[in-house]
Amino acid sequence: MRMLVTGAAGFVGGRFMARFRDRPGVSLHGVGRRLLGGDNYTALDLAEPFDVPFSADVVIHAAARATPWAKRRDYERDNVLATSRVIDFCTRRGLPRLIYVSSSSVYYRPGHQLGLTEQSPIGPLFVNDYAATKHAGEELVRAYPGRWVIVRPRAVFGPGDTVLFPRILAAARAGKLPLITTAGPPAIGDLIYIDTLVDYLFTVATRPDVAPSYNLTNNEPVVIQDFLLDVFARLGLPAPTRRVSLRTAMAAAAVTEAVYRVLRLPGEPPITRFGVGVFAWSKTFDVTRALTDLGPPSVTLADGVEAFVRWQREQPA
Repeated sequence: MRMLVTGAAGFVGGRFMARFRDRPGVSLHGVGRRLLGGDNYTALDLAEPFDVPFSADVVIHAAARATPWAKRRDYERDNVLATSRVIDFCTRRGLPRLIYVSSSSVYYRPGHQLGLTEQSPIGPLFVNDYAATKHAGEELVRAYPGRWVIVRPRAVFGPGDTVLFPRILAAARAGKLPLITTAGPPAIGDLIYIDTLVDYLFTVATRPDVAPSYNLTNNEPVVIQDFLLDVFARLGLPAPTRRVSLRTAMAAAAVTEAVYRVLRLPGEPPITRFGVGVFAWSKTFDVTRALTDLGPPSVTLADGVEAFVRWQREQPA
């Protein structure tokens, strides 16, 4: 089976390439924006018309702008326009099966959400531009004339993570990560370890009988702040001591976001409403469909955390 993987220089696509590069009976070719060596990789900008001298049976579209803060036009370019270019490529190349790596954030609303399924409502309002443009990509994929599958992973973490944990750990090291307090029970949430995700992607890629969409998690919800405190302790980081109410944190995030937008400040705000929501509101998923069709997670959450902590310890200070 011949698989083309977009975003092969990134977290998810890169891990997929590394994990299945030597799998018998599988030929992989990756594309990405960064310049990398190797005969099975092509550097290109997916937002521009492109072609690759590789005849794929399956295209796994994992490339995206996944940062929590960017300009709307950048999200549109990298998540919507790039997806349309991938679909154009597939249409010209014999309609290979297309697997689109979307995001669980397309479901999110302010507040707790428990037991979300593939039938849970999506839109018309979204928590941020990232979620809105990932859903716009889904709509393009649904119109693809070939066979397609949409997967929505929740909070991907593991060695190589460039989005989720680096920001949290940097704030913890700097002593700038408060504990969000609410009137109700603590927030719980699902996560998915990177190898669990790419193993699911491989199963979807090699199974022509799977459903059109899947929510993907490790099926082990955790109390978010307790989970993070455990990771901090394993890494020798100080536990946050400052407590901030949800109302105060949301107000501070709204003001900070407005200042960054009006003044066009570079980089990311130190606090966003989306980030506050991650700590304050429960988001869990009913992944019965994935468990039934694709099987149980290949790596337990405990083993995934251990591997991630080990990798973090190996990184430069």
